[in-house]
Amino acid sequence: MLVLGIDTSNYATSLAIYDTTAKEVVCDKKQFLPVKQGELGLRQSDAVFHHTVALPDLLRQINDSVSLTEIGAVGVSCKPRPIEGSYMPCFLVGKMAAESVALSKGIPLVQTTHQQGHVAAALFACKDEKLLQSDSLVFHISGGTTELLLCHGYQILKKIGGTTDLYAGQAVDRIGVRLGFPFPAGTYLSQMASECSERIRPKISVRGTQCSLSGLENQCVRLLEQGASHAYTAKYCLVAIARTIVKMIEEARKEYPSLPVVCAGGVMSSSVIREEVQVIVPDAYFVPSKFSSDNAIGVSYITALEVK
Repeated sequence: MLVLGIDTSNYATSLAIYDTTAKEVVCDKKQFLPVKQGELGLRQSDAVFHHTVALPDLLRQINDSVSLTEIGAVGVSCKPRPIEGSYMPCFLVGKMAAESVALSKGIPLVQTTHQQGHVAAALFACKDEKLLQSDSLVFHISGGTTELLLCHGYQILKKIGGTTDLYAGQAVDRIGVRLGFPFPAGTYLSQMASECSERIRPKISVRGTQCSLSGLENQCVRLLEQGASHAYTAKYCLVAIARTIVKMIEEARKEYPSLPVVCAGGVMSSSVIREEVQVIVPDAYFVPSKFSSDNAIGVSYITALEVK
């Protein structure tokens, strides 16, 4: 059976087709929402507009590769997190599209969340069937989330850590935009950071499994004002995030010593962060960028698991 997944986050419109027989993603399409140079995101009304414009074209592109007449189920992320009160208008666009497809074809509709989609995509990318039936520690770090989660498969049992202020992705984007990169700036910042060979000793703020990242932005701004190169500043930002992740993993493993650690979300696709973390935590799973940035792959995978 072919399953369609839809995700309309605050960063991208994305669709994916998962084949339950082949157990693989056979097609995925994504379009990042346009953000003006120098700006740090979109108002929700603008995000809703851009999703409404993008979805029909992406559906046509998907249909050119895999006929939508063959879809046997559809899944959609309806809100940011699986908690009461979690809400963001941009997800209503995807929900409307998914319900329309399901009703018109008389097929099952699975409603999930953006965060669970990220967790599911990460577990799928790990290619480890045991992770789907067991507990794990999942870092979900993106532009709108910095959380350490206790999960069972893609089900989120509880949040056990996270930031008390700025999200890691916000810090990355703010520094990246200050350096002249477009939003979202993670890919560009990581590329620039790789040009710096100097050893970085960042200051981090971690207490237990809680971290504070607001100081990181100030530190990077101060470095630039003191004449530090853009490459050094970019690397400082990413290494600080990596060391923060390491410290939080070490603290979490005091309570959950035997659980695997999975790193998901767009920020985790940075090679600089991955290399820094794996020096100290070599067994941490890092998800390839295709499965890390905002996408519908995890949503389609959850749908396949729910309707099989």
